[in-house]
Amino acid sequence: MKILAVDTSAKVTSVAVVDENGILAEFNSDTKLTHSQSLMPMVDAMLSCSKISLDDIDGFACAVGPGSFTGLRIGIGAIKGLAYGKNKDCVGISTLNALAYNLKGFDGIICAAMDARCNQVYTSIYESSNNDMTCLYDDRAITIDELEEILKTFKKSIFFVGDGANLCYNKLKQKLDNVFLSSDLVKYQRASSIGFLALDKLKIGQAVQAGDLMPIYLRLPQAQRELIKKQEGEKNE
Repeated sequence: MKILAVDTSAKVTSVAVVDENGILAEFNSDTKLTHSQSLMPMVDAMLSCSKISLDDIDGFACAVGPGSFTGLRIGIGAIKGLAYGKNKDCVGISTLNALAYNLKGFDGIICAAMDARCNQVYTSIYESSNNDMTCLYDDRAITIDELEEILKTFKKSIFFVGDGANLCYNKLKQKLDNVFLSSDLVKYQRASSIGFLALDKLKIGQAVQAGDLMPIYLRLPQAQRELIKKQEGEKNE
């Protein structure tokens, strides 16, 4: 079963095709191009280079959040269009789950972290052992101080992954002696991890039709937060 997966949740644009035997193709780009400029050309180039056609694809997958509001909409929109055109099912995968999956096989605690600004991170925490991963804390938006309180409870080595990894590590390394940074090779979004997680979901019937694929936001968009703040201020005047 071949899965075409994309991740546009942060700065990196990543596209991949995977099957049960491994990664068939994967392209990653971290340039100044926007996702709207880079995503579909990367998909076309990847399929062309690997001699895979859209007719060979059995399912489509993408990161559905948390992450950049615009980036997520671009990736989800592209996957919806591809899946609808080929009448195939889709799978939405948590960005944080996929980041943690990058470190599958590590022995310890994996803390997936994305910079949510305002001294907050989007985070989830997994325990990895014997090539198995168990979710300990679901996706959430919390302050780094709140994250510290959670991480204090773990005795095993803790590996940070994601674009918030450096932020968390630099703030907590003096307070916790069991925290480590993951390598840049696995620190950022990879569409192959989206694809492998989607394969597992497809096998147990957790796919959706293209029209039902939706983003998952842990916070309201900034414009909406500012509007609410303004409206609350006007009420208090």
